[in-house]
Amino acid sequence: MTRLPWVVGVSGASGTSYARSVLNGLLDAGEAVDLVVSRAARLTLIDETGRSVRDAHWEEDVAAWLGRDLKDMRYWAAGDLAAGPSSGSYPVRGMIVVPASTAAVAGIALGLSKDLLQRAADVNLKERRPLVVVPRETPLSRGHLVHLLALHDAGAVVLPASPGFYAGTSTVQELVDFVAGKVLDTLGVGHTLFTRWRGELGGARARPN
Repeated sequence: MTRLPWVVGVSGASGTSYARSVLNGLLDAGEAVDLVVSRAARLTLIDETGRSVRDAHWEEDVAAWLGRDLKDMRYWAAGDLAAGPSSGSYPVRGMIVVPASTAAVAGIALGLSKDLLQRAADVNLKERRPLVVVPRETPLSRGHLVHLLALHDAGAVVLPASPGFYAGTSTVQELVDFVAGKVLDTLGVGHTLFTRWRGELGGARARPN
């Protein structure tokens, strides 16, 4: 049976917590994952969490970051342009770039393929596979908007890291999980990361935690 993973690319934007929640959501759902962490993302991860991801010790480092045993996960170094996800003949279900820096968005939109993250995203676009891009930047310049529109027009889903507050959220983690849950919804992956709207004002607040 052919392994069919989701590629998750973590770029250097602030918001590595979003990537953590998406990764845990995919693994909880029994999905296979191929992980790419850009060089800039490593610096952001150290800054935001104090944790590092080293190519030679990725299993130990990623397990510590996610706080779990890793199931069906494969790791590819960001500088490895001969990696599986760099080719359209490598079978994957699609890709998520979370968080997506403006540099990564521009590189994907322009087809620069400066690293494996950008190349893998470009491959998913050309192969007409799902690509979800989660920008976390504010405010946005005209150039940022142009690049995001280019990705939309190429078939990607642009899903800003913009949490909703109607789900009875009371913690930062719940706001993070809301965004991750919207990503998984877009992919058609089941989850219980947030309380869904039921058409009842204040309904989420009334439900027990």
